[in-house]
Amino acid sequence: MKKEELKLILKEGEGQYIEFKESFDPKSLTKEIIAFANATGGKIFLGINDNNEITGIDNITNKLKSQIQDIANHCDPSIQIDLEKIENILIIYIKEGKNKPYSCKNGFYIRVGPNSQKMKRDDIIEIIRNNSQFSFDNSYIKTKQSFNAKKFDNFLKKWDIISDLNQTDILRSMNLTNENKKFSNASILLFGSEVQQDFPPAYLECVLFKDREGVNIIDRKRINGDLFEQLNEGMIFMKKHIKVKYEFPDEKRREIYDVPLRALEEALVNAIIHRDYSFKGANISLFIYSDRIEILSPGGLAPGFEKNEFGKISIRRNELIADMFSKTNYVEKIGSGIGRMKNLCEEQGNDGPQFDINNFFIISFSFQKVPQKVPQKVPQKVPQKIAAEARRNKIIQKIKNKKKFTKRSLAEEFGVDTKTVNRDLEELKSRIEFIGSKKGGHWKLK
Repeated sequence: MKKEELKLILKEGEGQYIEFKESFDPKSLTKEIIAFANATGGKIFLGINDNNEITGIDNITNKLKSQIQDIANHCDPSIQIDLEKIENILIIYIKEGKNKPYSCKNGFYIRVGPNSQKMKRDDIIEIIRNNSQFSFDNSYIKTKQSFNAKKFDNFLKKWDIISDLNQTDILRSMNLTNENKKFSNASILLFGSEVQQDFPPAYLECVLFKDREGVNIIDRKRINGDLFEQLNEGMIFMKKHIKVKYEFPDEKRREIYDVPLRALEEALVNAIIHRDYSFKGANISLFIYSDRIEILSPGGLAPGFEKNEFGKISIRRNELIADMFSKTNYVEKIGSGIGRMKNLCEEQGNDGPQFDINNFFIISFSFQKVPQKVPQKVPQKVPQKIAAEARRNKIIQKIKNKKKFTKRSLAEEFGVDTKTVNRDLEELKSRIEFIGSKKGGHWKLK
């Protein structure tokens, strides 16, 4: 591995294909090796802590390497690994297993985003039975002609992913290409020049109906392009056609849509990330009725996922697509989208989203508000505006305690908008600094 690639990985942090370990812990290492082998492979870095800082391994000996190899050999079945030393860091390379499912004495594990989660054996077997669907996005069968290098460069710039590597090496580092320089299906869905030529059903259909039955169409639009373009254009369609009212707290205009826009964005991102792209003859649909919005995604739940587990655990059908979205602000935390949609609707006084899961995954948002009782006291969930000095002290305290936060979460907690939070952070720049990328970085005291 080149040092430039290591710098990029340190900046981006842990994810679907990357795990950091500060020290050698056989039990923890066994779980991670199995999880990567049961998913789509990955790398474990020994000598890097959870803050993306190199702490190093004091003595990388042949004995240590032999211990790690023994761990892989004693998995059931055994797992093939490769080891590489870069100064005082030891990298363990795990390929996707060919003999799934893999297990150890503590059970079966699989990689989901930056976490390795325990699974039932039947769940993993079900994933293997449906392996052709589960691994569709990381099948490497496309050529460079289908890939738009400029789109990828714009993506790196927009989300502050800076590296000394050339584009070829970055693509390989992110698993968008393989060792034979073939492009994955995911790379074309995300950054293709003509996505629908390669994947005809991979488009978004938006329809506005006059009635609740879906008989009379007022507006209709087919949105082509890559997945990010479909997301952005889909949000524009919804903003254009759902009702909005205006409030003026503190003399600042606040837009309140019939359904919280952030909840709708979460739902559309969820549909794009988790749809079954091998499902022929079906596309994602966005329907606006007179009383609700519905988003339909082909494929239902991912293989190995039971309906009674929905909302409790996260299994990603398209790991590469989800991993790329996790580098953006569209996804705040992998696996938390369903709960966040419910909370956003509840905070605005709307009914929560309804889910219908069969061959299609359908999310429905009603325009009907939940009747509100007149509160005797101010509800605790309503954020009260906090004075500037108090806000800044709270921010400093959060950084001292190493608590993670986003500008949006601070705005909600303080009862202000994100512009105010930006001003607070600007005022504190003599005392704090931001380390890393926009998505994976964090604030620290100077």
